Amino acid sequence: MSWKDTAEPVLTRMPSVARPEGHVPFKRKLMWTAGILVLYFFLTNVFLFGMEQGQGSEVFGQFRSILAGGQGTILQLGIGPIVTASIVLQLLGGADLLGLDTQNNPRDQILYQGLQKLLVVVMIVLTGLPMVFASRQFLPPSEAVATQLGIGITGVQLLIFAQIFVGGLLILFMDEVVSKWGVGSGIGLFIIAGVSQRLIGGILGVGAITGETGIIPRWIGIVLGYVEFPPLLTPQGITGLLIGEGAIVPILTTLAIFVIVVYAESVRVEIPLSNAQVKGARGRFPVKLIYASVLPMILVRALQANIQFLGRILEAQIAMPAWLGTYSNGQATGGLFYFLSPIYSPQDWMWFAGGGGGNAAWEIMLRVGVDLTFMVLGGAVFAIFWVETTDMGPEATAQQIHNSGMQIPGFRRNIRSIERVLEQYIPQVTIIGGALVGLLAVMANMLGTIGGVSGTGLLLTVSITYKIYEEIAEEQLMEMHPMMRQMFG
Repeated sequence: MSWKDTAEPVLTRMPSVARPEGHVPFKRKLMWTAGILVLYFFLTNVFLFGMEQGQGSEVFGQFRSILAGGQGTILQLGIGPIVTASIVLQLLGGADLLGLDTQNNPRDQILYQGLQKLLVVVMIVLTGLPMVFASRQFLPPSEAVATQLGIGITGVQLLIFAQIFVGGLLILFMDEVVSKWGVGSGIGLFIIAGVSQRLIGGILGVGAITGETGIIPRWIGIVLGYVEFPPLLTPQGITGLLIGEGAIVPILTTLAIFVIVVYAESVRVEIPLSNAQVKGARGRFPVKLIYASVLPMILVRALQANIQFLGRILEAQIAMPAWLGTYSNGQATGGLFYFLSPIYSPQDWMWFAGGGGGNAAWEIMLRVGVDLTFMVLGGAVFAIFWVETTDMGPEATAQQIHNSGMQIPGFRRNIRSIERVLEQYIPQVTIIGGALVGLLAVMANMLGTIGGVSGTGLLLTVSITYKIYEEIAEEQLMEMHPMMRQMFG
């Protein structure tokens, strides 16, 4: 008996959101998407009952915008468990340890979806337990609540964990609702929501309201003399203008990321197609430069976030040797965990401009090199995994083209001929695109962005927004021409 036979009764009974039986009108899709978005914003403002409010340190730090959660709220974990479960599944699938044919076998497709949900639940538990019980610096329980309810500190911690667990399940099913009934994916929608909040706050934020003063209020303050600013012709003035209060470099970096990602999304190799049975029916299959999209970057950054989370847990529980890691205010300042921590902003590495946190120049450059290598290689590797596990590889794509009745002009009408042509483009473009996205993410972090948004978060937001725009345009086209909906299913 295989593991599939043993696990099938559990995996096939995992709760899920029902798929629509027929076509969902575009307006209804927008309503579902907007409703889930409102619910997401509401839940990120529902704080955990039993937690000492105003206390506790941010667990994920700069990764928070990517993981789309809210510190100290019911959505404390964000999409972290979903992404971590995807990493595990991709690694298992890439090593062919699951033995699931998700392309041709309906039973294996159901088992894969059930296994993914089960892994998400496991990751919710494995991520939530250390946050609540390993150290009180993350989610400190309220002694007043413990006394009032008469359940003790451990009871309050169990109550906090139960809320986090429910929040993890809610975001899982919210993502499923958007994927099946709305526009785009829930994960992408939540990332856009979180990053957009920080971008708007970084531009228009008023410190007394948002806790962060935006660029426009700062400029107004500088011009009117309310904000102290050194003379422009001094080194301090130039530094302040470029990366300090003036934030000219972050503005230019943000605009450059928008332009580069939109341009890269439009760069493609178009493979001509024709229909052997319908004369004159022709088309093109586009292989985009960012073929695997920017979503594999979530997996790379989530892996880094888990490594840093492990370091903070160890630092809180044991006396770590200096070579493994030294910490100050919750941030690694030396040792292995310091070199494995990503560059978040210009202040993390510009030692010549007063940044770098007091570390030696060689330590800072080694950290930059490790982050760059991790992101470029990780982006390429996870892009390959993403393409293979989402049926975007040459073999799966050739099968889809063949099933649609199309063929490549000048080649025999069989799957192998189509696959050979696709193998000349898809693997190479996947690696190049994944490495390029990793490079852009690191460079954006090094130069800084508006609102302190991470480079990966900004890349994800621009790319996901562009894809949602394309999907909305396609939905509107099919609403106007129902025959096209029948042709494309």
